[in-house]
Amino acid sequence: MLRWGILSTAKIGIKDVIPAIMRSNNSVVTAIASRNLSRAEEAAAQFGIPHAYGTYEELLASDEIDAVYIPLITSEHAHWSIEAANAGKHVLCEKPISLKAEEIHAIILAAGRNKVTVSEAVMITYHPQWLKVRELLANGAVGTLTHVQGSFSFFNDDANNMRNIPEKGGGALLDIGIYPVAATRFATGLEPTKVMSDIRYDPEFGTDTHSINRISFDGFELSMYVSTKMALRQTIAFHGDKGWIELSAPFNAGKYGDDSVTLHNVDHSEIQTFRFADINQYTEQIEAFARHIKGETQPEGIEILSLESSLGNQCVIDALFEAGKTGGWVDVPKGKKS
Repeated sequence: MLRWGILSTAKIGIKDVIPAIMRSNNSVVTAIASRNLSRAEEAAAQFGIPHAYGTYEELLASDEIDAVYIPLITSEHAHWSIEAANAGKHVLCEKPISLKAEEIHAIILAAGRNKVTVSEAVMITYHPQWLKVRELLANGAVGTLTHVQGSFSFFNDDANNMRNIPEKGGGALLDIGIYPVAATRFATGLEPTKVMSDIRYDPEFGTDTHSINRISFDGFELSMYVSTKMALRQTIAFHGDKGWIELSAPFNAGKYGDDSVTLHNVDHSEIQTFRFADINQYTEQIEAFARHIKGETQPEGIEILSLESSLGNQCVIDALFEAGKTGGWVDVPKGKKS
């Protein structure tokens, strides 16, 4: 069993990832840390975790831990990923793994120097629905792909929430913009060349609360909007000249009814729906990560998200912010492969 340490008592860890590790067949939670020891002890008692620490440094120094899961606020992701790598721990860090693409270079160096795996927790790439989308596109199910359309929104006006604090990594593009971008790159295996963005900023918080974005790939375009001040919604569709693909729950699978992928032919005379019941994408992610660390064979189509791919995603987000300032097209740096 891969022994995990959890760096903080953040909500996503408590609600989603710790239960996912406990459901997995090859991992166990050995320790949890918080800057408030009582919170760590409370979480440890809740899940039956053997060790609780009052500092992150104590957890990283433990010989009882093989890998660390980091669900801290975004502004701390890069720093603690490097600290964990320097402590000889493998790392699964929540998205986005950095505030800027340039920070990922230091993480890549730390991972290589310490001979550990560091991966960003883009859990959707482990869900079989996204493997099906990639397969359908590769087999020409929609013909020539012309357009991808995506959206991700929720409403949050809590001034104390990190999503509304710029210096902590708040804002829509950093928090959720990665999902349509990463999904499109994953499903198509292609890289964007240039972007354009119209960004709206909150006058009170200073965060980007809404943006309409165009992301140009070779032969097709991704158009997406993301918002932290709109009603909850998430969609994505891949549209070609012979048909189109739509997912019912593309990003938070399992929380919007049945996970399904629907393929429509050119005139809607044929509709195929592929359903995926009882899939926990967080558990799929944990099990894949543990197999990778142990050098075991992965199921077909599954591979750990590389830091180079994370760099590619972040380069797109950085370019969108720049395009929002200039009002025109901005090139995405080349050479970032999935």
